[in-house]
Amino acid sequence: MKSLRELYRIGTGPSSSHTMGPRRAAQIFLSRNRAARKIDVTLYGSLAATGHGHLTDVAIIDTIKPSTDVEIIWKPDIFLPFHPNGMKFQARDATGTVTDEWTVYSVGGGELAEEGVPRSGSDDVYKMSSLTEILHWCEDTGKTYWEYVEECEGPEIWEYLAKVWQTMAAAVERGLDQEGVLPGPLNLRRRANSYHVRASGYKSNLQSRGLVFSYALAVSEENASGGEIVTAPTCGSCGVVPAVLYHLKKSRDFSDSRIYRALATAGLIGNIAKTNASIAGAEVGCQGEVGVACAMAAAAANQLFGGSPAQIEYSAEMGLEHHLGMTCDPVCGLVQIPCIERNAYAAARALDANLYSSFTDGNHRVSYDRVVEVMKETGHDLPSIYKETGEGGLARRWNTAKQ
Repeated sequence: MKSLRELYRIGTGPSSSHTMGPRRAAQIFLSRNRAARKIDVTLYGSLAATGHGHLTDVAIIDTIKPSTDVEIIWKPDIFLPFHPNGMKFQARDATGTVTDEWTVYSVGGGELAEEGVPRSGSDDVYKMSSLTEILHWCEDTGKTYWEYVEECEGPEIWEYLAKVWQTMAAAVERGLDQEGVLPGPLNLRRRANSYHVRASGYKSNLQSRGLVFSYALAVSEENASGGEIVTAPTCGSCGVVPAVLYHLKKSRDFSDSRIYRALATAGLIGNIAKTNASIAGAEVGCQGEVGVACAMAAAAANQLFGGSPAQIEYSAEMGLEHHLGMTCDPVCGLVQIPCIERNAYAAARALDANLYSSFTDGNHRVSYDRVVEVMKETGHDLPSIYKETGEGGLARRWNTAKQ
């Protein structure tokens, strides 16, 4: 299992798989083909189906165009067998002859992969990649999850998580200060600011929930407008973890150090799902994005409130279990409807999962690892129209009814 640096990526929205990944691929291909007179980029499957709304073409063109000509070729009906988010780069010389070709896949969270080639990025740093194993380690050593992260990653991980938290908090605060309409044809108004203002008028229990909603909306709206965010675990689900941690820090005055430790625990939960299943909406649906984000936030909250390793595992299990089967059906291919609201609801669900687990001793029948396994199976069984193609669910109804 790789470093948390591969999970928590700092970048711009609106999509880690459809924007950050393709931009990174374009940078890599351009760097080895500086002399090319033209670069053709063919987008397949989900990348082509919702690429316009996710600004896939913009990310690629902005990267390549300053150096050479670029053409985007859209093939939404062709799904390459390795992964739904396939793209082929072809460099051409002055005669139009192809001088270099590269087929690569954006597999979620901004990560790239090639068929038959070990995934790029950092080396594996975690010997254990199941939460059950790590839970047993915690029970044997008396330590907790963030201490396992530190043992595997080294103390330098805290400097990186400090930067992650700084970026997350800044996205919340920018989003709360913004008003107006989000980019795209939906003309969707930002709501974080109004939710935050209205929350102040409620009594403490409702105020707390309203504030959490506003924080999640703030980050998700920043993502939708192409602002700087952190994948947690993806761009489409980037509002859940920051909302929960920002709210708990503001309301309970937790120290920055404790927030970093909570981020380490959340990252471990997300990393396990990414390693053993998927966090790509195009591969397993939104359960792999918002569902995993909810599990991460629930675990982080439970740790902050002093939960045992077993209680933390239980809260993560509930956060993911109750998102099983969630489809990825963005209206107009934009990371707006239903994505933004899902972030707000998942943040609230994460706090509920934390509370529910806190009333128990942590013992339960279904493990987090089992839910991750079921999520993978469920995702593979979902028809492709419900996995970020814009052809099913809410997206199809919008396209046919225009309402």
